[in-house]
Amino acid sequence: MEKRLRSSLQSSAEDFLSSAVKLTLKSSKATLKSLIHSIPPSSPLSSTLPPCLYRSISHSIVSFRNQANEPDPSYSPPTKRTRRSTRSSNPRDNPQNNDSENLRVLAHITGLCISHPRNAFRHSDLIPSVRSLHDNLITFESDPGLSNEIACLCEEWWKQDAPEKETFISQTLPFLLSKSLTLKKKVDVHRVYSLREAFNFFDFEDESIEDLKLLLIRCVIEPLYLKTEEGKRFVAFTFGLSLQFLKECLAMIKAQIPFGRKSMLEAYGEIVFKGWKGVEGELKREIEDEFLMGLVEGAIHASSKGLGSSIRRVLGGFINQRTVDGVEKLLFRLAEPVIFRSLQVANSNVRQNALHLLLDLFPFEDPDATKEVKDTLLDKQFFLLERLLMDDCPDVRVIAVEGCCRILHLFWEIIPSSTITKIISKIFDDMAYDTCNEVRLSTLNGIIYLLGNPQSHEILKVLLPRLGHLMLDNVLSIRVAMVDLLLLLKDIRTFQFNKVVSLEVLLNILANDQSPVAQKITRLIMPSYFPARLAIEDACNRCVMLMKRSPLAGARFCEFALSEGASLKSMMELVKVFITLVVSDGKLDAAQIEGFLVASANLCCSLANERSQQDALKELFSGERVKCLFAVASTAHAKSSVFDILSITASDNVAGLLGDCMCLVTDCSDLSENLEKQAEVRSAHKLLISCDAFDNMFEALTRLLQKTAYRCHVKFDVEAPKQNVSPAKRKRWKSLTRNSAKWKHVSRKKSSNFEDDYSVAIGLSWQIKDMLASEDTRKAVLGSQALELLFFALKVISEVSIVQCEYYEYMDPYPVLAYTALALQMALQNVTNYGMKKNDGIDSSGSISETMLDKVMDHLLNCTDKLFEAGDSGKNGKSPPESKRDNSKRAARPGQKQREPQTDVSSSTSDGSVYTKQKQTSKKEVLEVYISIHAVHRLFLKAAIYR
Repeated sequence: MEKRLRSSLQSSAEDFLSSAVKLTLKSSKATLKSLIHSIPPSSPLSSTLPPCLYRSISHSIVSFRNQANEPDPSYSPPTKRTRRSTRSSNPRDNPQNNDSENLRVLAHITGLCISHPRNAFRHSDLIPSVRSLHDNLITFESDPGLSNEIACLCEEWWKQDAPEKETFISQTLPFLLSKSLTLKKKVDVHRVYSLREAFNFFDFEDESIEDLKLLLIRCVIEPLYLKTEEGKRFVAFTFGLSLQFLKECLAMIKAQIPFGRKSMLEAYGEIVFKGWKGVEGELKREIEDEFLMGLVEGAIHASSKGLGSSIRRVLGGFINQRTVDGVEKLLFRLAEPVIFRSLQVANSNVRQNALHLLLDLFPFEDPDATKEVKDTLLDKQFFLLERLLMDDCPDVRVIAVEGCCRILHLFWEIIPSSTITKIISKIFDDMAYDTCNEVRLSTLNGIIYLLGNPQSHEILKVLLPRLGHLMLDNVLSIRVAMVDLLLLLKDIRTFQFNKVVSLEVLLNILANDQSPVAQKITRLIMPSYFPARLAIEDACNRCVMLMKRSPLAGARFCEFALSEGASLKSMMELVKVFITLVVSDGKLDAAQIEGFLVASANLCCSLANERSQQDALKELFSGERVKCLFAVASTAHAKSSVFDILSITASDNVAGLLGDCMCLVTDCSDLSENLEKQAEVRSAHKLLISCDAFDNMFEALTRLLQKTAYRCHVKFDVEAPKQNVSPAKRKRWKSLTRNSAKWKHVSRKKSSNFEDDYSVAIGLSWQIKDMLASEDTRKAVLGSQALELLFFALKVISEVSIVQCEYYEYMDPYPVLAYTALALQMALQNVTNYGMKKNDGIDSSGSISETMLDKVMDHLLNCTDKLFEAGDSGKNGKSPPESKRDNSKRAARPGQKQREPQTDVSSSTSDGSVYTKQKQTSKKEVLEVYISIHAVHRLFLKAAIYR
């Protein structure tokens, strides 16, 4: 190909162009460049090639236009349509494509002639070809490749500063702008920016360039232009094109401020600053007196915090450049008339916005004023800041505290010591005790920031102990910030954090506070009680000292020690030390034993996630050691910890504890009100699951609930529900019942009355509801073979709990809570497993249908109707349900004080006995509200099912 082109070039310009257009540009681009750039200025081709090039271009343009203007053949019915294979089709088979490719080659050759390294071709000879291509650029908009080639040669013409260059930009610039806005490529932004001076040749007052102005306005809001440095410079450059166009650009920026992101607003600030620097006269005054003055006023009178912050971000383009000559003078001239007056108005929102602006501008001064004037103005600012520290509005005080600390941090050296003392004393003595939580929190955040200036340390060392009370604040975020302050002090050699908050207070908070605070305190005292620089044995001894000093604090310390950098090896060794002490040291009291066991459980929980430690943990808890641990665990929390350790480590030596677990789970009459026992029961559940003994426990609970349900049926004539238990389930139930009967455990004394059985049912209901709240136990509950029997037993007990709650004090909402929670979980299980599948009851997987859920809710709502009907009948002198039986037995549950009956209505029943209705409306209202809430949940569940 190269030889053929070279020979045709030696023949004549016409032959060369004729051979060149027969090739595609992609295949011949490199060859064309080497041939044309090798033409010497003395060659005859330097004078003959441009005219031939113009004639070829003109002919191809005419042919292209004729093809484009031909009538569409589809309007006349074709006689026969030839089927073409896309695989063998050639773009040059289409005449219009052929002309387009020819023009692309010719435009590329023209560009090579313009960029000839030795200027072999005169620009005057190439002008006709360039003009023909440029003037028809809009004609070729359907061919992006051809349009780009023409734009490239026009760019090259401009860069060569060739004659009549201003005539070849009217089509090129709109094309490049449109391409950059459409394709969103940085290289196109670079091309536009490199031709920016060409925009000065347009008359922006002429209506004929409205399309170009619209493209330029789009650049103002185009993210690509706002992200790239050249894009921001180009937008700033356009500010100098025309006063009217500048107004339109500034109006567009102002319209974007309420909705712009942080990066966009900061880019606008930078653009306006660059534009301000690049213009003079009327254009500069437009930016200053109209746009910037409007921003200052808008920042002060903004209707919301977000809008005020957005406006200040745009102003930040000038505030951050205040060292540039003229900027500080401009800011002072714009803000001085309004800012001091706004700091003292009655509107707290305006005061707040003005304070934000003052802090951004601080120190606010006229650079041309004398020193005395500057000092007077500075004193005025400090006076207003001190006044705003005591402002009536908490939001203003929050900003004032953090702002004062920021000013002290940045300008400590130039602020008079008396002013520093006055401000800091007010912060420590007043702001740290403020009634507003946010103010106290901002005080701590400000002090943390102020500590970044070493010159503040001397005075802060004296004042920081005044903040110790914040460690006991009732707001979590304040306590977290206080620990952050102590952590910062720990890393500053001249401070001692225990001088700010005593170690006793820290340990007490570590033992009782929430995890975010406890974890940070663990990080704080880790170098003291488990230092990494010491040998493992010495570190363990220090931790043992902590455990003996404060067992609960030591247990929480162990909970977070691994996450705060302690090694796995050291934590494993610490577990061994703790267990050995508990088993062998007879000098430990009950509180210390409990602390060591809780700490061991926390450590095991952390180590169990590491596979490398699982075998070691399992080996650590042998059969004899497990018995010893349980023997020394005298408190509920200690026993709970032993259960947790064994369930976490999956120990095989727990058979002897299963009976104790069963006794704990079934002897639960006071469970709903005993927090320690609740934790112990939860741990027992986990242990039973880990030992595959959960089904036996669950069936024991079911039998107890069935017993209570039967007593409800006998005592209150409640209709027993029909239970469609399959033969397979019944056989499985009998088998499990026989197996569970083999367990040897201490059973509770058999109930002699209904109230005792009902108290047990309350504890069992609490367990059911609690198990449904945890994912692991919920799966076990929903997968139990005894689930259907338990569900219907809860149904009977719930009905009695609702209907009889007016007449028996010991009636409790927990059976209803467990019943509704179980129904909802079973329905959700059905949605998860079966989607739109419907049934009329409970299937083998523990799922309940949406129809069955409706029945459950209707049943509960019917029970509330009976409750109100019974109340009305009591007022009308009629006998309430079960008024003849055990009406006098209204004792409180075990552990509760007997309440004196409050007579509301007294009337004689049919047998002559007196019915006394007690005021139990609070319990009735609790049930009613709860059922109503679940009725709403049912509607949401329906929506989920049908969706």
